[in-house]
Amino acid sequence: MTNEQIFDSPRERVNEHLSRYLATDGEDGYIWNDVPTLLLTTRGRRSGLLRRTALIFGRDSDRYLLIASRGGAPTHPLWYENLQVNPEVILQVKGEIISGLATTATGEERERLWALMAAIWPAYNSYTKKTSREIPLVVVAPTKS
Repeated sequence: MTNEQIFDSPRERVNEHLSRYLATDGEDGYIWNDVPTLLLTTRGRRSGLLRRTALIFGRDSDRYLLIASRGGAPTHPLWYENLQVNPEVILQVKGEIISGLATTATGEERERLWALMAAIWPAYNSYTKKTSREIPLVVVAPTKS
């Protein structure tokens, strides 16, 4: 998966963040607005191309936690739709590249993990009030490469 060309987010502010993060192995970009970020690469569900974006993350033991909020928009982010078709992802945390398998947390696990993520980025709670969809909480478990 990593020998293929990766296409970065077309959103200018995200692309600038990605560029800084990649150029410095996260020395510039790992911390964004006082919270940790990682780079997530998914395979496009229609194009089959690799797509990369930067996201706030948390940890639960060795697992990585991501929130598919889009700031409370009415639809899921494209990266989440991509991993619903192909849950194999690549994370970059600073200079470390991690292969992983993504799942969506449900029930009590989702509630527990949501509290962890809302402690990192409290705005997640306000995003839930802006949308009628349940905002997915994604758990990425590292896999052996």
